[in-house]
Amino acid sequence: MSDLFKLSIVVPCYNEEEVLHETTKELSAIVNSLIGQGKITSSSKIVFVDDGSKDKTWELIDDFSRNSDIISGVKLSRNFGHQGALLAGVTSASKDSDAVITIDADLQDDVNAIPKMVDEYLNGAEVVYGVRNNRDTDTAFKRGTAELFYKFMGFLGVRLVPDSADYRLLSKRACEVLLSYQERNLFLRGIVPLVGFKSAKVYYARKERFAGESKYPLRKMIKFAMDGITSFSIVPIKLIMGLGFFIVLISILLLIYSFIQKINGNVINGWSSLMISIWALGGVQLISISVIGEYVGKIFSEVKQRPRFTIERDIYTEKTEKENKR
Repeated sequence: MSDLFKLSIVVPCYNEEEVLHETTKELSAIVNSLIGQGKITSSSKIVFVDDGSKDKTWELIDDFSRNSDIISGVKLSRNFGHQGALLAGVTSASKDSDAVITIDADLQDDVNAIPKMVDEYLNGAEVVYGVRNNRDTDTAFKRGTAELFYKFMGFLGVRLVPDSADYRLLSKRACEVLLSYQERNLFLRGIVPLVGFKSAKVYYARKERFAGESKYPLRKMIKFAMDGITSFSIVPIKLIMGLGFFIVLISILLLIYSFIQKINGNVINGWSSLMISIWALGGVQLISISVIGEYVGKIFSEVKQRPRFTIERDIYTEKTEKENKR
């Protein structure tokens, strides 16, 4: 593999005006350092993807791109969500980049891991995962739920890299394979391991958010986890089937027990047991219908084949075309 290649760093942004100056500063320093070391070409780029922000995020991206050759941006027509923004950036950047790194704008992922990712790529890895070596910055609740999620996904047979989010490097070939997956219900943490190819891990300590508020409150975290579970496994439906058979078995045993009590002449005060049974079975049925409905809803969104994102403006492509004409 050539020692000199074009690298693009894709950064999804949603209302990130408070942190964008510092993010640009730190990422620019990393890119310029790698260019100076002769590891990446001078045409390498930082690609900010504005995911329908309501603040001045796009104005800042546009301004940065005018004043720096290595800064560019992609503006989506509306908010498509974090995963859609990531995919939009990878789609644009991978057209003429040899490798793409994705990283969030909040600077919680240590940018100093990027040179290590580049070294792994130069050593032949086509997928390099950024993996947290600790969760000290998380609350006890978040740590516990994260561990439970990874264990549960493993139980469902979903291949995930524990403690690895969306901080990763992908070669051009890996990007092409990733983009060939046409799911509308995006869960990139589950899709990327399916890409295959030689992979490596780079460990780093996660930091506190530099500024602003988290774009993943509890409600979005739960939805994200549900998307991951239902997009990659039908085990929940099989568990519901098993639960149904178990309840039928319990019902048969209770029926036999009732007959025996009747024959023995014992008086059965059935109101409490009847009400408990009704509420329990009603709850199980509602949960079961909801889980099945989640899968039906995903089928509904997949068959419509709506675009996963819509690009309003692509400064990255504009800059690349101008550079190629020189």
